[in-house]
Amino acid sequence: MLSIKKILMLCGLITTTQVFGLPQDSRRAGGIAVIPLTQNVTEVKYNGLPVLVTQPNSQRYAVFGIPLSTPVGTLELQTNSQPIQIEVKDYKYAQQRLTVKNQDYVNPKQEQLDRYAREAKEQNDIYTSFTAAQWADFPHFIRPTAGKFSNSFGRKRFFNGEERAPHSGLDIPAPVGQKVIAPAAGIVVGTGDYFFNGKTVLIDHGQGLISMFCHLSQIKVSKGQKLSQGEVLGLVGKTGRVTGAHLHWGMSLNNARVDPQLFLSP
Repeated sequence: MLSIKKILMLCGLITTTQVFGLPQDSRRAGGIAVIPLTQNVTEVKYNGLPVLVTQPNSQRYAVFGIPLSTPVGTLELQTNSQPIQIEVKDYKYAQQRLTVKNQDYVNPKQEQLDRYAREAKEQNDIYTSFTAAQWADFPHFIRPTAGKFSNSFGRKRFFNGEERAPHSGLDIPAPVGQKVIAPAAGIVVGTGDYFFNGKTVLIDHGQGLISMFCHLSQIKVSKGQKLSQGEVLGLVGKTGRVTGAHLHWGMSLNNARVDPQLFLSP
């Protein structure tokens, strides 16, 4: 007899699968591949960078973030044994057209571009880092703030009619001052008031898994601080390039921005 979940998958109502305790497996640009490993595979890499490996039970898994820029087709991971091939499937993201009143956020001046380049390098150094896991089992994630998800991840964006990069995070509309909490335990590895992202906090959860929280009105933590799940890290705001108050929640896995919803229970 088919389970309810199997029936929903066959009907196309569920497009991802989930191994207990791990993110949802969704093999698309901006998605996650959860790959069972054989006993002889002790190391997994992509483009020279290590990939997260965890063992929630007797089975070991590689948990790999698929970059948003990945085309449909076959992608290959390197191991100490045989390469692992992943079939990246087509996925249609929506488009979003926004009107931004401050033209500096659409066509920045040179000094603003220079500032953005410095800030981007600072954040990229965090995204490409790889630290030891602070957990035995893969961390369970919860929502960082209350509010309805806008399903904005991956959207192709147009600001005042000009095309920009796809949206690399999940927007949660919420009132200014609403609490933002750590969705899982980790260490604060970056804070700042950035040109595009506004007041921002970055948390390292271990093994190249980084969460990012942008457009805050206040930052309540400092760099190097250890956070438990549920601890307040800041307050919702509308700083940086925004059209209204909301939280931008980003997740980076092996330096790939992936859909944060895949870390939550479906």
